[in-house]
Amino acid sequence: MAGRVCVITGASGVLGSAVAKAAAEQGMDLGLIDFVEPDPENLPRGLTRSLIQGAVDLTDPDAATRAIDLVAKSFGRVDALLNIAGGFAWETHETGDEATWRRLFQMNVETASNASRAAIPHLRRSPVGRIVNVGANAALKAGAGMGAYAASKAGVHALTQALAEELKGEVTVNAVLPSILDTAANRADMPKADFASWVTPDELAAVMLFLASPEASAVTGALIPVTGRV
Repeated sequence: MAGRVCVITGASGVLGSAVAKAAAEQGMDLGLIDFVEPDPENLPRGLTRSLIQGAVDLTDPDAATRAIDLVAKSFGRVDALLNIAGGFAWETHETGDEATWRRLFQMNVETASNASRAAIPHLRRSPVGRIVNVGANAALKAGAGMGAYAASKAGVHALTQALAEELKGEVTVNAVLPSILDTAANRADMPKADFASWVTPDELAAVMLFLASPEASAVTGALIPVTGRV
């Protein structure tokens, strides 16, 4: 992986920062993109080259293109796109807000769609072009209060499969489907849960980086459950 260029969206979040650190440890150069200004304390330092771009609205196709083109211009190539930007909300359909559906579609589907469209021309020029999306195991069978979230993540699954067919033989496109991530926020929301059964950000990062590696050249269009010990 040394010397390859990896674009990570949602890079300042818990999962994004875990993936960025793991990618840096494998020697990848990083294009780190987020809607908020990333906290340097949560990002890798001194391990590889990195380009940090904050205040990027990936729901805007032009903004996505500018951000990814800048990574390609800075490093001379893009080899992998890891679409981690997204969001979550829990509310029942009867009492929920219609705006939640639009917001989650934008945060989960449009960000991945716009970033992928912007990256594809660059990835086609790489001998190891990779796209890895973050879906959700909850989208396979939605529970109560998960309608908007699961529907948006199901859209990510469909986008993954469609792009895999469109880019077959050129760029691999896969998605990981995690269950509950072991984060401070999730622990606070579910204090009585068995945290040991959850997936850690580092565990999910390892699967994503495998899918971004040359060793995963024969895997495309896969929706891979990463459900820990649930």
